[in-house]
Amino acid sequence: MPHLAQNRPQELDLQIDKAQMVAKNLLAQKKVSEMDSEELQALSLGVRARILSVVSKNGGHLSSTLGAVELIIAMHAVFDCKQDPFIFDVSHQAYTHKLLTDRWDCFESLRQFGGISGFCNPKESASDYFIAGHSSTSISLAVGAAKSFALENKENIPIVLIGDGSMSAGLVYEALNELGARKYPVIIILNDNEMSISKPIGAISNYLSQILATPTYQSLRARVKNILTKMPESASYLAKRFEESFKLITPGLLFEELGLDYIGPIDGHNIELVISTLQKAKELKNPVIIHAQTTKGKGYEIAEGRFEKWHGVSPFDLQTGKSTKSSASTPAPTQIFSQTLLALAKQNPKIVGVTAAMPSGTGLDSLIEYDETRFWDVAIAEPHAVTSMAAMAKEGFIPFVAIYSTFLQRAFDAIIHDVSIMSLPVRFAIDRAGIVGEDGETHQGLLDIAYLRIIPNMVLFAPRDSESLKHAISFAVNYNESPCAFRYPRGKFVLDSLTHLQSAQALKQEDFILGKAQILQEGAKILLVGYGNGVGRAYEVSEILKTQGIEVGILDLRFVKPLDEECLKAQFARYEYAFVLSDSYICGGVGSAILESRAFRESAIKLYSFEIKSEFIPHGKTEAIERAIGLDSHSLAEKIKTYISKNEQ
Repeated sequence: MPHLAQNRPQELDLQIDKAQMVAKNLLAQKKVSEMDSEELQALSLGVRARILSVVSKNGGHLSSTLGAVELIIAMHAVFDCKQDPFIFDVSHQAYTHKLLTDRWDCFESLRQFGGISGFCNPKESASDYFIAGHSSTSISLAVGAAKSFALENKENIPIVLIGDGSMSAGLVYEALNELGARKYPVIIILNDNEMSISKPIGAISNYLSQILATPTYQSLRARVKNILTKMPESASYLAKRFEESFKLITPGLLFEELGLDYIGPIDGHNIELVISTLQKAKELKNPVIIHAQTTKGKGYEIAEGRFEKWHGVSPFDLQTGKSTKSSASTPAPTQIFSQTLLALAKQNPKIVGVTAAMPSGTGLDSLIEYDETRFWDVAIAEPHAVTSMAAMAKEGFIPFVAIYSTFLQRAFDAIIHDVSIMSLPVRFAIDRAGIVGEDGETHQGLLDIAYLRIIPNMVLFAPRDSESLKHAISFAVNYNESPCAFRYPRGKFVLDSLTHLQSAQALKQEDFILGKAQILQEGAKILLVGYGNGVGRAYEVSEILKTQGIEVGILDLRFVKPLDEECLKAQFARYEYAFVLSDSYICGGVGSAILESRAFRESAIKLYSFEIKSEFIPHGKTEAIERAIGLDSHSLAEKIKTYISKNEQ
């Protein structure tokens, strides 16, 4: 397999340009199913070059995408995705699929506002069967599609591509359990890139699996089973135990016991082998698992292997692999969380924590490195993460669940049933809250306030900047009356960007006290009520209005549950207008909480929320999205003036 990072810069650029041109011309002349072996190899090289060219400029998911190139080309060589739906789990590895389905040119706009998505999306192309962004949904979707085909007497076959990391989620086994029982024809390609499964015995396991995939073994196995059914009970028992012990050292055991045929492992970068295997699987007309071994980052030597940093990348230099993104002047909230909790954990052995397949993304990696007996990554198993911490809270520990806002949705029942009913003090550190940008509607962190606020016993609060995040973590450590959750954004707090205010903000830092807000700025007539990152936005709006002679008050709500009713009542009595700023949905959000409060009901204040209306927010840079939906600071300042003007006419 040729690599694309072994030459001098100019030669590398020429190599990538040439490979792209060859692949694009091939796709213009032939269907993938019509290409010969040499053309398929050229296509795979050109696809990798196109992915590297665009992702190095735009950012995106790289290593998993490069590792799946041959698998996806083979899928297109054997099947028509318009007839036999291709279902990509998570779908961040589906860039090759996009390039093979009339999106070669527009691929340049990958993850840009108004451009194509980094995930599959039927709104973008009829070749994308289902939207995906969260893990482990693909096999359930395939079962549903297969049921539909069966009821309509169609012979279509759903094709699933799922990574070994996604196999850690319970939803996968719920689907496999039904699929094995009902025997619908579904082909599941298990892309094993050495990150999770099937490595307990290594070379021996691989060798035996290759033997077991041969027609000779399959035929022998069928005959042995037939013989076993006719043997005396004692002999049959011994023979069956012998076969089971032989299978225990093969990775196909679990799938076969669930009722699925198993083939593999095979070399996932050998296009001809993958194609022939898919053709055989198609003829079986049974549910079948094809176990394909691949290398993450394949074809780009710098990224090859188990390097988590190459999973999702910002723009980078192709020759060196180094990021071209300028370094942040202040640590990101994730870093602040990690550093602060680590310092507290060193002082208090009762502090423990868990994340679900996002150790570096949440900052829990440094705590796992510090003490792997107290901090854990449980893989893609959010409900399990939450429920296990509930038991630790009951046993007197101080558990933290570090998780992205969008992925916490997957643990909703566990939060209610296992944590909140017993009012167990589990602490939820909600990263990536608000608009997260390029990953789009499946990843925006806009729902957590609404779905957590309705849960009895839950306490919700949010820091406004890096310093107050430290105070929020300290409050969470010491709060033992009930579960609590605090949220913080991806990248940086708005307030941390306002460097000229930082010295003044330092004087206003206070410890978090349950249900207490903080007045940050006095004004006349207009009160801006900020929550979390919305406080920084309130300061930006305040400065714009100040240049126009309008002085506004700023209130950091701090807690949305419980609200500081006393403070709100006093503030509502001295202002005419209150505007809510929070990076969350308006439905069930901060504004709703205030509208439900006694403080509002007993006041004459006019309240308006600038939270996000109930619609899914597309992908793109956060700043571009905010401008598009009118939530940038300049738009907000104008909206405030317009609102007041209309009310005073």
